[in-house]
Amino acid sequence: MTASPERRAAFRNAIEHFLKERLDEKLKGLADDNPKRIELIARHARDTWLANAARRVTWIQIATHTLKPIHPDARGTNLFRAPKELPAHREVGSHSLEQNFSSDVVGDAKALDVFKLLKLPVDGRPLLAWMQEGDADLIAALSDDADQAGEWLTAFTGITAPRSATPSSHTLAKQLYWLAGEDPADNSQYHLLAPLYSSTLAHAVFQTINEDRFGKAGKLARQARYAQRDHDTGYREYPDLAVQKFGGTKPQNISQLNSERGGNNYLLSSRPPKWKTHALKAPLFVDTVFPRLGKIAEVRNTVRILRDFLKSDPRPTMETRNRRDALLDRLIDELVDFAHPLQAALPAGWTRDTDCRLVEAERLWLDPGRAETDDETDTEFSAAWHRMDWPVEIGRRFGNWLNHELGQSLPLGDIEGRHWRDELLLHTAWAGRLHTPRVQGNAPTYIPVREAMQ
Repeated sequence: MTASPERRAAFRNAIEHFLKERLDEKLKGLADDNPKRIELIARHARDTWLANAARRVTWIQIATHTLKPIHPDARGTNLFRAPKELPAHREVGSHSLEQNFSSDVVGDAKALDVFKLLKLPVDGRPLLAWMQEGDADLIAALSDDADQAGEWLTAFTGITAPRSATPSSHTLAKQLYWLAGEDPADNSQYHLLAPLYSSTLAHAVFQTINEDRFGKAGKLARQARYAQRDHDTGYREYPDLAVQKFGGTKPQNISQLNSERGGNNYLLSSRPPKWKTHALKAPLFVDTVFPRLGKIAEVRNTVRILRDFLKSDPRPTMETRNRRDALLDRLIDELVDFAHPLQAALPAGWTRDTDCRLVEAERLWLDPGRAETDDETDTEFSAAWHRMDWPVEIGRRFGNWLNHELGQSLPLGDIEGRHWRDELLLHTAWAGRLHTPRVQGNAPTYIPVREAMQ
Protein backbone atom coordinates (compact mmCIF):
# COMPACT_ATOMS: atom_id res chain seq x y z
CA MET A 1 0.00 0.00 0.00
CA THR A 2 1.32 3.44 -0.91
CA ALA A 3 2.07 5.64 2.08
CA SER A 4 -0.63 8.22 2.68
CA PRO A 5 0.15 11.39 4.64
CA GLU A 6 -3.57 11.80 5.26
CA ARG A 7 -3.93 8.34 6.84
CA ARG A 8 -0.77 8.85 8.86
CA ALA A 9 -2.21 12.13 10.16
CA ALA A 10 -5.54 10.44 10.96
CA PHE A 11 -3.81 7.78 13.05
CA ARG A 12 -1.65 10.31 14.87
CA ASN A 13 -4.59 12.65 15.50
CA ALA A 14 -6.60 9.78 17.00
CA ILE A 15 -3.74 8.92 19.36
CA GLU A 16 -3.10 12.52 20.38
CA HIS A 17 -6.82 13.21 20.89
CA PHE A 18 -6.99 10.15 23.17
CA LEU A 19 -4.03 11.43 25.20
CA LYS A 20 -5.45 14.95 25.40
CA GLU A 21 -8.76 13.69 26.78
CA ARG A 22 -6.93 11.71 29.47
CA LEU A 23 -4.72 14.68 30.31
CA ASP A 24 -7.63 17.14 30.51
CA GLU A 25 -9.42 14.85 32.94
CA LYS A 26 -6.36 14.65 35.20
CA LEU A 27 -5.77 18.43 35.08
CA LYS A 28 -9.26 19.26 36.33
CA GLY A 29 -9.11 21.13 39.62
CA LEU A 30 -5.35 21.76 39.51
CA ALA A 31 -4.18 25.35 39.79
CA ASP A 32 -2.07 26.74 36.95
CA ASP A 33 0.97 27.00 39.22
CA ASN A 34 0.62 23.49 40.62
CA PRO A 35 3.89 21.60 39.95
CA LYS A 36 1.89 18.47 39.25
CA ARG A 37 0.53 20.06 36.07
CA ILE A 38 3.97 20.18 34.50
CA GLU A 39 4.60 16.55 35.43
CA LEU A 40 1.26 15.39 34.00
CA ILE A 41 1.73 17.32 30.76
CA ALA A 42 5.19 15.79 30.31
CA ARG A 43 3.91 12.25 31.00
CA HIS A 44 1.15 12.65 28.38
CA ALA A 45 3.43 13.73 25.56
CA ARG A 46 2.92 11.22 22.75
CA ASP A 47 6.41 9.68 22.65
CA THR A 48 6.68 9.54 26.45
CA TRP A 49 3.25 8.00 26.96
CA LEU A 50 3.63 5.44 24.15
CA ALA A 51 7.04 4.34 25.46
CA ASN A 52 5.53 3.80 28.89
CA ALA A 53 2.49 2.03 27.39
CA ALA A 54 4.71 -0.32 25.37
CA ARG A 55 6.38 -1.34 28.62
CA ARG A 56 3.11 -1.79 30.53
CA VAL A 57 1.29 -3.72 27.79
CA THR A 58 3.03 -6.87 29.02
CA TRP A 59 1.00 -6.54 32.23
CA ILE A 60 -2.26 -7.37 30.45
CA GLN A 61 -3.60 -9.98 28.04
CA ILE A 62 -6.55 -10.12 25.67
CA ALA A 63 -8.86 -13.03 26.52
CA THR A 64 -12.34 -14.39 25.90
CA HIS A 65 -12.43 -16.89 28.78
CA THR A 66 -11.14 -15.65 32.13
CA LEU A 67 -10.35 -17.13 35.53
CA LYS A 68 -10.92 -14.34 38.05
CA PRO A 69 -14.74 -14.50 37.91
CA ILE A 70 -14.38 -18.06 39.25
CA HIS A 71 -12.39 -16.69 42.21
CA PRO A 72 -10.89 -13.17 42.42
CA ASP A 73 -7.64 -14.44 43.95
CA ALA A 74 -7.09 -17.29 41.49
CA ARG A 75 -3.97 -17.13 39.33
CA GLY A 76 -3.79 -19.20 36.18
CA THR A 77 -4.31 -19.36 32.45
CA ASN A 78 -6.76 -17.11 30.63
CA LEU A 79 -7.64 -18.11 27.08
CA PHE A 80 -8.41 -16.27 23.87
CA ARG A 81 -10.63 -18.31 21.58
CA ALA A 82 -12.56 -16.58 18.81
CA PRO A 83 -16.09 -17.99 18.35
CA LYS A 84 -15.19 -19.42 14.94
CA GLU A 85 -12.43 -21.48 16.59
CA LEU A 86 -14.84 -23.23 18.97
CA PRO A 87 -16.80 -26.44 18.29
CA ALA A 88 -20.38 -25.79 17.24
CA HIS A 89 -23.13 -27.10 19.51
CA ARG A 90 -26.92 -26.91 19.46
CA GLU A 91 -26.86 -25.20 22.86
CA VAL A 92 -26.19 -21.47 23.12
CA GLY A 93 -22.60 -20.72 24.02
CA SER A 94 -19.56 -18.66 23.10
CA HIS A 95 -19.55 -20.32 19.67
CA SER A 96 -22.91 -18.62 18.99
CA LEU A 97 -21.41 -15.12 19.00
CA GLU A 98 -20.93 -13.11 15.83
CA GLN A 99 -17.47 -12.18 14.65
CA ASN A 100 -17.78 -8.65 16.07
CA PHE A 101 -17.62 -10.03 19.61
CA SER A 102 -16.05 -8.04 22.46
CA SER A 103 -12.63 -9.19 23.61
CA ASP A 104 -11.80 -8.85 27.28
CA VAL A 105 -8.55 -7.85 28.95
CA VAL A 106 -7.14 -9.33 32.14
CA GLY A 107 -4.10 -8.47 34.19
CA ASP A 108 -2.97 -5.40 36.07
CA ALA A 109 -5.75 -2.80 36.16
CA LYS A 110 -3.09 -0.08 36.02
CA ALA A 111 -2.47 -0.99 32.38
CA LEU A 112 -6.08 -1.03 31.16
CA ASP A 113 -5.60 2.42 29.65
CA VAL A 114 -3.24 0.78 27.14
CA PHE A 115 -6.05 -1.45 25.92
CA LYS A 116 -8.32 1.58 25.57
CA LEU A 117 -5.71 3.04 23.21
CA LEU A 118 -5.58 -0.18 21.19
CA LYS A 119 -9.38 -0.12 20.84
CA LEU A 120 -9.41 3.39 19.32
CA PRO A 121 -11.37 3.22 16.05
CA VAL A 122 -9.82 4.60 12.87
CA ASP A 123 -11.52 3.98 9.53
CA GLY A 124 -13.95 1.65 11.25
CA ARG A 125 -11.33 -0.64 12.79
CA PRO A 126 -9.43 -0.56 16.10
CA LEU A 127 -5.78 0.45 16.17
CA LEU A 128 -4.82 -3.06 17.24
CA ALA A 129 -6.24 -4.52 14.01
CA TRP A 130 -4.14 -2.09 11.96
CA MET A 131 -1.10 -2.95 14.08
CA GLN A 132 -1.58 -6.67 13.54
CA GLU A 133 -1.54 -6.05 9.79
CA GLY A 134 1.63 -3.97 10.08
CA ASP A 135 -0.03 -0.92 8.52
CA ALA A 136 2.74 1.38 7.30
CA ASP A 137 0.82 4.60 7.95
CA LEU A 138 0.07 3.58 11.52
CA ILE A 139 3.69 2.63 12.13
CA ALA A 140 4.76 6.04 10.85
CA ALA A 141 2.16 7.68 13.10
CA LEU A 142 3.53 6.00 16.22
CA SER A 143 6.95 7.65 15.99
CA ASP A 144 9.14 9.56 13.57
CA ASP A 145 11.87 7.07 14.49
CA ALA A 146 11.14 3.95 12.42
CA ASP A 147 13.11 1.62 14.70
CA GLN A 148 11.32 2.95 17.77
CA ALA A 149 7.94 2.60 16.06
CA GLY A 150 8.76 -1.00 15.15
CA GLU A 151 9.65 -1.86 18.74
CA TRP A 152 6.41 -0.37 20.01
CA LEU A 153 4.42 -2.22 17.34
CA THR A 154 5.94 -5.54 18.43
CA ALA A 155 5.14 -4.78 22.06
CA PHE A 156 1.53 -3.78 21.41
CA THR A 157 0.69 -6.73 19.13
CA GLY A 158 2.10 -9.06 21.79
CA ILE A 159 -1.03 -8.42 23.86
CA THR A 160 -2.71 -11.31 22.03
CA ALA A 161 0.02 -13.83 22.85
CA PRO A 162 -0.46 -16.37 25.69
CA ARG A 163 1.43 -15.46 28.85
CA SER A 164 2.69 -19.02 29.24
CA ALA A 165 3.26 -21.90 26.86
CA THR A 166 1.88 -24.32 29.46
CA PRO A 167 -1.75 -23.90 30.67
CA SER A 168 -2.12 -23.82 34.43
CA SER A 169 -4.91 -23.81 36.99
CA HIS A 170 -4.95 -22.76 40.65
CA THR A 171 -6.01 -24.15 44.01
CA LEU A 172 -8.76 -21.51 44.21
CA ALA A 173 -10.10 -22.33 40.75
CA LYS A 174 -12.93 -24.79 40.22
CA GLN A 175 -12.01 -28.21 38.87
CA LEU A 176 -14.16 -31.19 38.00
CA TYR A 177 -13.70 -34.75 36.79
CA TRP A 178 -15.44 -35.44 33.47
CA LEU A 179 -16.14 -39.02 32.42
CA ALA A 180 -14.64 -39.33 28.93
CA GLY A 181 -15.01 -43.11 28.67
CA GLU A 182 -17.68 -45.69 29.45
CA ASP A 183 -16.65 -47.03 32.87
CA PRO A 184 -17.24 -44.62 35.80
CA ALA A 185 -15.32 -46.98 38.09
CA ASP A 186 -12.13 -46.58 36.03
CA ASN A 187 -10.30 -43.46 37.20
CA SER A 188 -8.19 -43.40 34.03
CA GLN A 189 -11.29 -42.64 31.96
CA TYR A 190 -11.80 -39.22 33.53
CA HIS A 191 -10.53 -35.89 32.30
CA LEU A 192 -9.84 -33.17 34.85
CA LEU A 193 -11.45 -29.95 33.62
CA ALA A 194 -10.76 -26.42 34.83
CA PRO A 195 -13.79 -24.29 33.83
CA LEU A 196 -13.24 -20.68 32.78
CA TYR A 197 -15.79 -17.86 32.65
CA SER A 198 -16.79 -16.77 29.15
CA SER A 199 -16.57 -13.04 29.67
CA THR A 200 -17.31 -12.31 26.01
CA LEU A 201 -20.55 -14.31 26.16
CA ALA A 202 -21.51 -12.66 29.47
CA HIS A 203 -20.90 -9.25 27.89
CA ALA A 204 -23.04 -10.06 24.85
CA VAL A 205 -25.85 -11.24 27.14
CA PHE A 206 -25.50 -8.11 29.29
CA GLN A 207 -25.69 -5.78 26.28
CA THR A 208 -28.67 -7.63 24.79
CA ILE A 209 -30.67 -7.64 28.02
CA ASN A 210 -29.90 -3.99 28.75
CA GLU A 211 -31.03 -2.99 25.27
CA ASP A 212 -34.23 -5.01 25.70
CA ARG A 213 -34.93 -3.51 29.12
CA PHE A 214 -33.84 0.10 28.69
CA GLY A 215 -33.53 0.70 24.94
CA LYS A 216 -35.71 3.19 23.12
CA ALA A 217 -37.46 0.58 20.95
CA GLY A 218 -38.53 -1.45 23.97
CA LYS A 219 -39.69 1.64 25.83
CA LEU A 220 -41.87 2.76 22.92
CA ALA A 221 -43.39 -0.72 22.58
CA ARG A 222 -44.22 -0.84 26.30
CA GLN A 223 -45.80 2.61 26.16
CA ALA A 224 -47.93 1.44 23.23
CA ARG A 225 -49.06 -1.57 25.22
CA TYR A 226 -49.94 0.50 28.26
CA ALA A 227 -51.92 2.86 26.00
CA GLN A 228 -53.48 -0.11 24.14
CA ARG A 229 -52.13 1.09 20.80
CA ASP A 230 -50.74 -0.94 17.89
CA HIS A 231 -46.98 -0.93 17.51
CA ASP A 232 -44.55 -2.16 14.87
CA THR A 233 -42.45 -4.24 17.24
CA GLY A 234 -42.84 -6.22 20.43
CA TYR A 235 -40.57 -6.20 23.46
CA ARG A 236 -38.82 -8.69 25.69
CA GLU A 237 -39.05 -9.12 29.44
CA TYR A 238 -36.85 -11.19 31.76
CA PRO A 239 -38.84 -12.25 34.84
CA ASP A 240 -36.93 -12.76 38.09
CA LEU A 241 -33.65 -11.58 36.58
CA ALA A 242 -30.78 -11.78 39.07
CA VAL A 243 -27.46 -9.93 39.13
CA GLN A 244 -24.16 -11.44 40.21
CA LYS A 245 -21.50 -8.92 41.20
CA PHE A 246 -17.82 -9.51 40.44
CA GLY A 247 -15.08 -7.40 41.97
CA GLY A 248 -17.07 -5.51 44.61
CA THR A 249 -16.14 -1.82 44.57
CA LYS A 250 -13.26 -2.51 42.16
CA PRO A 251 -14.73 -4.40 39.19
CA GLN A 252 -11.69 -3.42 37.11
CA ASN A 253 -9.63 -5.88 39.15
CA ILE A 254 -11.55 -8.72 37.50
CA SER A 255 -11.33 -7.61 33.87
CA GLN A 256 -11.97 -4.68 31.54
CA LEU A 257 -15.36 -5.90 30.31
CA ASN A 258 -16.41 -6.58 33.89
CA SER A 259 -15.49 -2.97 34.67
CA GLU A 260 -17.57 -1.74 31.72
CA ARG A 261 -20.51 -3.71 33.13
CA GLY A 262 -19.98 -2.12 36.54
CA GLY A 263 -19.31 -5.60 37.89
CA ASN A 264 -22.87 -6.67 36.98
CA ASN A 265 -23.44 -10.06 35.36
CA TYR A 266 -26.99 -11.18 34.64
CA LEU A 267 -28.36 -14.57 35.69
CA LEU A 268 -31.54 -15.74 33.97
CA SER A 269 -34.14 -17.41 36.13
CA SER A 270 -34.33 -21.19 35.72
CA ARG A 271 -37.45 -21.61 37.85
CA PRO A 272 -40.45 -23.20 36.14
CA PRO A 273 -43.27 -20.78 35.31
CA LYS A 274 -46.23 -20.43 37.64
CA TRP A 275 -49.21 -21.16 35.47
CA LYS A 276 -52.43 -19.27 36.13
CA THR A 277 -55.50 -21.13 34.95
CA HIS A 278 -58.12 -18.68 36.16
CA ALA A 279 -58.98 -15.34 34.61
CA LEU A 280 -57.30 -12.40 36.29
CA LYS A 281 -59.78 -10.08 37.97
CA ALA A 282 -59.10 -6.51 39.00
CA PRO A 283 -59.37 -5.93 42.77
CA LEU A 284 -62.54 -3.84 42.72
CA PHE A 285 -64.86 -2.92 45.62
CA VAL A 286 -62.00 -3.19 48.16
CA ASP A 287 -59.75 -0.51 49.66
CA THR A 288 -56.67 -2.75 49.88
CA VAL A 289 -55.31 -5.88 48.18
CA PHE A 290 -53.44 -7.23 51.20
CA PRO A 291 -56.31 -9.49 52.39
CA ARG A 292 -56.33 -10.98 48.89
CA LEU A 293 -52.59 -11.59 49.21
CA GLY A 294 -53.18 -13.34 52.53
CA LYS A 295 -55.50 -15.89 50.89
CA ILE A 296 -52.70 -17.33 48.76
CA ALA A 297 -51.82 -20.80 50.08
CA GLU A 298 -48.06 -20.22 50.09
CA VAL A 299 -48.52 -16.91 51.92
CA ARG A 300 -50.81 -18.46 54.55
CA ASN A 301 -48.34 -21.29 55.10
CA THR A 302 -45.33 -18.96 55.40
CA VAL A 303 -47.15 -16.65 57.82
CA ARG A 304 -48.09 -19.66 59.95
CA ILE A 305 -44.49 -20.89 60.05
CA LEU A 306 -43.24 -17.40 60.95
CA ARG A 307 -45.90 -17.03 63.65
CA ASP A 308 -45.05 -20.38 65.21
CA PHE A 309 -41.35 -19.58 65.07
CA LEU A 310 -41.78 -16.22 66.81
CA LYS A 311 -44.11 -17.76 69.40
CA SER A 312 -41.36 -20.21 70.34
CA ASP A 313 -39.42 -17.21 71.70
CA PRO A 314 -36.15 -18.15 69.97
CA ARG A 315 -32.85 -16.91 71.34
CA PRO A 316 -31.60 -13.62 69.82
CA THR A 317 -28.84 -15.21 67.72
CA MET A 318 -27.67 -14.86 64.13
CA GLU A 319 -29.33 -18.18 63.34
CA THR A 320 -32.66 -16.82 64.61
CA ARG A 321 -32.30 -13.67 62.55
CA ASN A 322 -31.41 -15.62 59.40
CA ARG A 323 -34.41 -17.93 59.88
CA ARG A 324 -36.78 -15.00 60.37
CA ASP A 325 -35.38 -13.09 57.39
CA ALA A 326 -35.58 -16.16 55.15
CA LEU A 327 -39.31 -16.49 55.91
CA LEU A 328 -39.77 -12.77 55.34
CA ASP A 329 -37.98 -13.06 51.99
CA ARG A 330 -40.48 -15.73 50.96
CA LEU A 331 -43.37 -13.42 51.82
CA ILE A 332 -41.86 -10.53 49.88
CA ASP A 333 -41.26 -12.77 46.85
CA GLU A 334 -44.93 -13.77 47.01
CA LEU A 335 -45.96 -10.11 47.28
CA VAL A 336 -43.93 -9.22 44.18
CA ASP A 337 -45.31 -12.21 42.25
CA PHE A 338 -48.84 -11.32 43.37
CA ALA A 339 -48.54 -7.73 42.14
CA HIS A 340 -46.89 -8.46 38.79
CA PRO A 341 -49.96 -9.84 36.93
CA LEU A 342 -52.04 -6.88 38.09
CA GLN A 343 -49.33 -4.52 36.86
CA ALA A 344 -48.61 -6.27 33.56
CA ALA A 345 -51.78 -8.06 32.45
CA LEU A 346 -54.56 -5.63 33.33
CA PRO A 347 -55.05 -2.72 30.89
CA ALA A 348 -53.35 0.54 31.77
CA GLY A 349 -55.79 2.78 33.62
CA TRP A 350 -57.88 0.00 35.15
CA THR A 351 -57.85 1.93 38.45
CA ARG A 352 -60.02 4.63 36.80
CA ASP A 353 -62.98 2.27 37.18
CA THR A 354 -65.52 3.87 39.51
CA ASP A 355 -65.69 0.56 41.38
CA CYS A 356 -61.99 0.72 42.20
CA ARG A 357 -61.76 1.84 45.84
CA LEU A 358 -58.08 1.13 46.48
CA VAL A 359 -56.14 3.71 48.46
CA GLU A 360 -53.99 5.97 46.29
CA ALA A 361 -50.66 4.28 47.11
CA GLU A 362 -51.97 0.89 46.02
CA ARG A 363 -53.42 2.35 42.82
CA LEU A 364 -50.02 3.86 42.00
CA TRP A 365 -48.29 0.58 42.81
CA LEU A 366 -50.58 -1.74 40.86
CA ASP A 367 -51.36 0.40 37.80
CA PRO A 368 -47.95 1.75 36.62
CA GLY A 369 -49.09 1.86 33.00
CA ARG A 370 -51.58 4.61 33.86
CA ALA A 371 -48.67 6.92 34.66
CA GLU A 372 -47.49 6.64 31.04
CA THR A 373 -50.78 7.14 29.19
CA ASP A 374 -51.63 10.25 27.18
CA ASP A 375 -55.00 10.63 28.91
CA GLU A 376 -55.27 14.20 30.23
CA THR A 377 -57.28 12.95 33.21
CA ASP A 378 -54.20 11.05 34.42
CA THR A 379 -51.93 14.08 34.81
CA GLU A 380 -52.17 14.13 38.60
CA PHE A 381 -51.83 10.35 38.78
CA SER A 382 -48.67 10.45 36.66
CA ALA A 383 -47.17 13.24 38.76
CA ALA A 384 -47.86 11.31 41.97
CA TRP A 385 -46.36 8.14 40.52
CA HIS A 386 -43.17 9.93 39.41
CA ARG A 387 -42.71 11.58 42.83
CA MET A 388 -42.00 8.07 44.14
CA ASP A 389 -43.52 8.69 47.58
CA TRP A 390 -45.85 5.70 47.31
CA PRO A 391 -43.28 2.84 47.76
CA VAL A 392 -42.78 3.90 51.38
CA GLU A 393 -46.53 3.86 51.97
CA ILE A 394 -46.76 0.37 50.45
CA GLY A 395 -43.97 -0.71 52.79
CA ARG A 396 -45.87 0.70 55.77
CA ARG A 397 -49.09 -1.05 54.75
CA PHE A 398 -47.19 -4.31 54.26
CA GLY A 399 -45.74 -4.00 57.77
CA ASN A 400 -49.15 -3.33 59.30
CA TRP A 401 -50.72 -6.22 57.39
CA LEU A 402 -48.02 -8.66 58.50
CA ASN A 403 -48.34 -7.57 62.13
CA HIS A 404 -52.08 -8.19 61.91
CA GLU A 405 -51.62 -11.59 60.26
CA LEU A 406 -49.18 -12.71 62.93
CA GLY A 407 -51.94 -12.17 65.46
CA GLN A 408 -52.56 -10.59 68.83
CA SER A 409 -50.75 -13.30 70.78
CA LEU A 410 -47.35 -11.89 69.80
CA PRO A 411 -45.97 -8.66 71.30
CA LEU A 412 -45.65 -6.87 67.96
CA GLY A 413 -45.99 -3.16 67.39
CA ASP A 414 -44.61 -0.19 65.48
CA ILE A 415 -40.99 -1.32 65.77
CA GLU A 416 -41.70 -4.68 64.15
CA GLY A 417 -43.93 -3.04 61.55
CA ARG A 418 -41.11 -0.69 60.58
CA HIS A 419 -38.73 -3.64 60.30
CA TRP A 420 -41.08 -5.51 57.95
CA ARG A 421 -41.43 -2.32 55.90
CA ASP A 422 -37.69 -1.73 55.71
CA GLU A 423 -37.04 -5.29 54.60
CA LEU A 424 -39.57 -4.91 51.79
CA LEU A 425 -38.16 -1.60 50.54
CA LEU A 426 -34.60 -2.93 50.45
CA HIS A 427 -35.45 -6.39 49.11
CA THR A 428 -33.82 -7.31 45.79
CA ALA A 429 -37.02 -8.61 44.18
CA TRP A 430 -39.06 -5.53 45.17
CA ALA A 431 -36.34 -3.06 44.17
CA GLY A 432 -35.62 -4.91 40.93
CA ARG A 433 -39.27 -5.01 39.86
CA LEU A 434 -39.64 -1.31 40.75
CA HIS A 435 -36.47 -0.37 38.87
CA THR A 436 -37.73 -1.30 35.40
CA PRO A 437 -40.90 0.85 35.25
CA ARG A 438 -39.05 3.67 37.03
CA VAL A 439 -36.38 3.76 34.32
CA GLN A 440 -38.95 3.35 31.55
CA GLY A 441 -41.01 6.19 33.01
CA ASN A 442 -38.02 8.52 33.49
CA ALA A 443 -38.79 8.78 37.19
CA PRO A 444 -36.11 10.24 39.48
CA THR A 445 -33.16 7.91 40.06
CA TYR A 446 -33.39 8.64 43.78
CA ILE A 447 -36.37 7.23 45.66
CA PRO A 448 -37.00 8.89 49.05
CA VAL A 449 -37.16 5.73 51.14
CA ARG A 450 -34.18 6.18 53.41
CA GLU A 451 -35.50 9.12 55.41
CA ALA A 452 -38.73 7.30 56.09
CA MET A 453 -36.81 4.32 57.41
CA GLN A 454 -35.01 6.23 60.13
